[in-house]
Amino acid sequence: MTERALDHVGIAVHSLDESLPVFESITGHKGHGRERVESQGVEVVFLGTGEGRLELLAPTRDDSAVARFLAKRGPGMHHLCYRVEDVAAELDRYRAAGAQLIDEAPRPGAHGHRVAFIHPKSTNGVLVELLETSGAGHGSGAGD
Repeated sequence: MTERALDHVGIAVHSLDESLPVFESITGHKGHGRERVESQGVEVVFLGTGEGRLELLAPTRDDSAVARFLAKRGPGMHHLCYRVEDVAAELDRYRAAGAQLIDEAPRPGAHGHRVAFIHPKSTNGVLVELLETSGAGHGSGAGD
């Protein structure tokens, strides 16, 4: 089995402007790579470098998955993201293993990366994101 490195932990927040200073103080890192991902209805910002980064996600519209998450659970840990070489191949592997997928095919994420999500019902209650590291430049604050 191929080892997959943790890329980041996603944290759902109501407002980046309100939450970013708190997490900058906690981590000692300045936010970087702030971007609106219109296709997912979120605005994101990253803290830290390399492994162990945080991604703060705030909804930009009421019908986004992050808005629904916040309405149901409130702010907090949203997902774990792992780096993979080929998201489509990983989806095929999970599908063959009987996993429930949120995405049947890769979709665009932040910073031009292809991403896909595995349903928490198949991962012991944790939403898992797969982030393709080939193609768009990883290390630029990439994520979902």
